[in-house]
Amino acid sequence: MKKDKNILILFLLVSLTAQCCLMASADQVQVPSNEFDFYHPGSQPDPSLYDYFQVGKHNCINCHKFDDDNNPVEVVAPYNNWLTSMMAQASRDPVFHAAMTIANQDANDSGTLCIRCHMPTGFLMGRAMPADGSALIEDDYDGVSCDFCHRMVDPVISKDNPIEDIDILTDLVNSGDLPWQPGNASYIVDPVETRRGPLWDVTTNMHSVPILYSPHHEEAALCGSCHDLSNPVLSLQSDGTYLPNAMGLEHPTGNIHEMMPEQRTYSEWLNSVFATPEGYIFEDGRFTDNNGGDVVHSCQDCHMPASDGANCVFWDIPDVGPRENVPMHTFVGSNSWVLGAVRNLYDDFETGLNDESIELNHQRTVEFMQKASDMDISITSDNKVNVRITNMSGHSLPTGYPEGRRIWLNVRFLDGSGEVVLEHGAYDFDTAELITDDTKVYETRVGISQEMSEIVNLPAGESFHLVLNNEVVFDNRIPPMGFTNAAFESIQSAPVGYSYDDGQYWDDTIYDIPECATQIVATLYHQTTSKEYIEFLRDANVTNDTGQIAYDQWVIGGKSAPLVMDNESFIVPVFGDLTGDGIINVTDLLELINNWGECSNPKNCIGDLNNDNVVNVSDLLVLIGGWSNC
Repeated sequence: MKKDKNILILFLLVSLTAQCCLMASADQVQVPSNEFDFYHPGSQPDPSLYDYFQVGKHNCINCHKFDDDNNPVEVVAPYNNWLTSMMAQASRDPVFHAAMTIANQDANDSGTLCIRCHMPTGFLMGRAMPADGSALIEDDYDGVSCDFCHRMVDPVISKDNPIEDIDILTDLVNSGDLPWQPGNASYIVDPVETRRGPLWDVTTNMHSVPILYSPHHEEAALCGSCHDLSNPVLSLQSDGTYLPNAMGLEHPTGNIHEMMPEQRTYSEWLNSVFATPEGYIFEDGRFTDNNGGDVVHSCQDCHMPASDGANCVFWDIPDVGPRENVPMHTFVGSNSWVLGAVRNLYDDFETGLNDESIELNHQRTVEFMQKASDMDISITSDNKVNVRITNMSGHSLPTGYPEGRRIWLNVRFLDGSGEVVLEHGAYDFDTAELITDDTKVYETRVGISQEMSEIVNLPAGESFHLVLNNEVVFDNRIPPMGFTNAAFESIQSAPVGYSYDDGQYWDDTIYDIPECATQIVATLYHQTTSKEYIEFLRDANVTNDTGQIAYDQWVIGGKSAPLVMDNESFIVPVFGDLTGDGIINVTDLLELINNWGECSNPKNCIGDLNNDNVVNVSDLLVLIGGWSNC
């Protein structure tokens, strides 16, 4: 694909003559896109096509929200768990609303693509235009709802799928809307009110609509529809850059891998060991198959872990009963603060949230994130400390659109009295400022190229402008098990400005050991929303107050306080340190004198520093040579 200079010239002419083209800064040029630029295959908006989508709090809540779920330890009831997820609250997320506002400022009508994932029933019912969400109604704030997910249809015809799928997919073929790859909200939903799911043995149907067995609901591809995203306005050029298409038209190929990547969570999984027929078995059982087995394959295995209990309030009826391995609708991820912000901004009746559910979600998030990585500390041959982080998740670590997300190493060297000698990656919890230049920060940084800068009249370089960013500036995220450079290059998720060998799913960071350090304390932190990003959402917004609202909630919620993923302590080995306190002093001298003479047990001879099976003046001289000045 070659750059079309005529398209760029036309783009500039249209931009300069379009109304409302001066946006966030006095001279910024808005991309003159419209809703057609953001078209993607899949179910399309048509209020007359779909049976109305049920709102959970008026329907599903009656049978799937209950406290007695036959499990005294874990909350299993589907609706209880869904309420406390970011799926349920995706439509109310203040960061989403702030980001969508700026997206619309930067590229006209781009918010329609945001709404398509965050408020899918509103999109399907034709209310994603205007793209600022002004046509949405209260029912659309049900987020990624029960009725929406349980009407999703597999885009691939299979004899295992419901027979009803044939007509649905045929209609999409005839209209030219059948998706051929996951991503960009290319989901398909059943126009008819049904309940689709992975249970094949339901004998008692208490719904007023059919229950259809759908193996698709256990496949990662179901999640891929909204967890592989690209910007369809920006096309891949022959030199590897991304530039705007002709406006008012869908992307010329419709291939998300020929658009500017926004996130590749599904594709990262697809190119990991978890997507292979063999899958992966965690020896410590941190993640398991949510059908009760050991082999981990799908997104659902990790993000919908199984627990025994009930999924219906009428579980005491024999034909309904409790079940083994009920996939819990927790959808836990890495977001550690937005749920609290949602509760602050909306009435509890609307969100279904309360103190207990917020605390439960936070507890689950911490536990989940601590399973996602492992840390090991060792000393190198040249007496430096190495901190290794191993990615135990099914995708890059971290994953998703950057949005200020980052993981970093905080390493503190302590002396014998526990005082800090030196700290790397210091974070100020009061100001939310991180010192980044002396440690490892795992992140993706995107930006605006010089050519794009000249089109939109914004500075080239790193940027948070989601729909204008057209280059990946840096990406050192740790890849998953099964990583190859070729595969990740093909999905536009390869490292940039960093390197990993094929098969590598860990990263090492080397630190010098300062004088007087006797102990190392290393902590791996994850932060959902950085200060830099939230301030951008506040300051770049010239349309409304959504940026200020998001910022205020960020402050109220503790400024997205970092979450601890791993924490390890390590005693610095010092030759001649007989007491194991990390320094050589008078206590070591006394220990040596106490063992003076021939060794009674050569295999455990304390003080024999030169290994001649006797503790004498030679060993004393070695000890004095390492005497600590600290």
